[in-house]
Amino acid sequence: MAHLKTERTLVIVKPDGVQRSLVGEIIKRHENVGLKLVAIKMVTAEPTHVEQHYTLDPEWRRVTGEKTIAGYREKGMTPPSEDPYEITAAILEGLKKYMVAGPIVVMVWEGAHAVKIVRKLVGSTEPLGSAPGTIRGDYVLDSYQMADTDKRAVRNLIHASGSPAEAEAEIKHWFTPEDLISYRRMQDAIVYSPELDNYLGEG
Repeated sequence: MAHLKTERTLVIVKPDGVQRSLVGEIIKRHENVGLKLVAIKMVTAEPTHVEQHYTLDPEWRRVTGEKTIAGYREKGMTPPSEDPYEITAAILEGLKKYMVAGPIVVMVWEGAHAVKIVRKLVGSTEPLGSAPGTIRGDYVLDSYQMADTDKRAVRNLIHASGSPAEAEAEIKHWFTPEDLISYRRMQDAIVYSPELDNYLGEG
């Protein structure tokens, strides 16, 4: 069984994050918690590649559509359609337009509980509901309501994989095995060694 420290997850800094010069801050947040960067590139995405990314899970359209309809009802609003596939068709078009609006930075981060740690760092999908201290909570003021009013995708700076299985599929979608670099960092001994060495000895 692989050690927890080898778990990997995909993070994409979306066009608004790049345009707002937040790439360095986002990388810093991930490094500060102890995660290791094992792949990174800046690209201009193609609409087809973006659509394939969001539909790697064949259930994504149905599940996302149903969640969106439920979200409208929870807010006392009438959903634009009762058909989850019709809902996600519009969502997908908005996402493609958003993700190809400018360069994006795609990264793979490695470390124990990488998927859950990154989701915690990033915050809720809707920035309005993200807690202070998260990336979206600290740097974004957008909401689903505002995005719906303007008929666009919500601008939330980052995509982060939702599960280890999703991360594995997404990493393969954006990177080749040769792109992923395995290496040792000096700080890994502090983060992962079962016992710390004696650091009180003479220098």
